[in-house]
Amino acid sequence: MLETRDLACWRGERLVFAGLNVTLEAGAAMLLVGPNGAGKSSLLRVLAGLIAPFDGGVFWAGEDTRVDPAAHARRTRYLGHQDALKPALTARENLAFYAALAGGDVNAALAAMDLSPLAELPARLLSAGQKRRLALARLALAPAALWLLDEPTLGLDTASVARFGALLAAHRAGGGAVLAATHLPLPLVDAGELRLDPAP
Repeated sequence: MLETRDLACWRGERLVFAGLNVTLEAGAAMLLVGPNGAGKSSLLRVLAGLIAPFDGGVFWAGEDTRVDPAAHARRTRYLGHQDALKPALTARENLAFYAALAGGDVNAALAAMDLSPLAELPARLLSAGQKRRLALARLALAPAALWLLDEPTLGLDTASVARFGALLAAHRAGGGAVLAATHLPLPLVDAGELRLDPAP
């Protein structure tokens, strides 16, 4: 499914990582771990096609993702540190905005992260944990084969982590793959691990 070949990333006059070879099959999950500054977020952004690799490449089913960036964007869901919400829009309107781009059932996505009671509240009135749940609810819209997640459970309580775990399990059961950068345990059964350390 997803493969990197001798992948390297250069950011801000610094080589972040080099010679990285990763394979992620359908239905698989991998935890991306390592200290701050090791390049976890940069790797996710390269895999998502948001920044170009310095060397090497990212491949999907054997084809370089740079051949058709739009196709790679359609099969990928990227969740960064920021929740990427419009504060003046309600929870429902925020999800409807993304659904207009990629499709999906807004009511089902709200329910997936227990946000139905908050659906008509502007995002600016939500707590930090509620905003994170709303960001995660985007994953429950139209299916995408690859989820790239950066600290996805930051600010979540135990019940919300459990709901997110059910979302992850359903995604993988349908053949979806997950790569998640984290400093905290995630509800991912049989996940592999990729450790990044700061480049010398």
